[in-house]
Amino acid sequence: RLGTHNMPPIVARGVLVNIAKHRSKDYLEAGETIGTEEIKAAAKAQGITFQEGDVILFYTGWTDAKFESDPAAWGAAQPGIDNAAAEYLASLNPIAVGADTWGLGAIPVKKGDMTFYEHVTLLKKNGIYILETMNTGRLAEEGVTEFMFVLGQPRVRGTVQMIINPVAMW
Repeated sequence: RLGTHNMPPIVARGVLVNIAKHRSKDYLEAGETIGTEEIKAAAKAQGITFQEGDVILFYTGWTDAKFESDPAAWGAAQPGIDNAAAEYLASLNPIAVGADTWGLGAIPVKKGDMTFYEHVTLLKKNGIYILETMNTGRLAEEGVTEFMFVLGQPRVRGTVQMIINPVAMW
């Protein structure tokens, strides 16, 4: 039921919330948590309004900063949303939520949060797709906050994870 072969092609409005910019940093550190109020504040400051059916992406700068320079650190931890932020994002009814990190939630997790629970909240409970390791550096660099997001249908059957090649047009 949750196999990638059931995922439809996606053509939707994409929005990029630049959390690194909101914090006046090049990148967030491992384990830094993004909460609901910060998402709202960053979106407001960047002139972003969320709409039902959006693809909501977050830029933390983590992958741009660490993937090549320190791959062990990149793969061992990451900044990301907390469990409450996943609930907030689900309430917006987007088609997908993602980030430039290899997962969506902070690792290590915030005290009291459950590890990878954003997957349960978004995908299992609400049918909202999760997009990981999104190459959003150029969008962030050029100050893009809204774009057309296009993703073709994955062709491999029986998987719950897939390498994808989405396109942002602005």
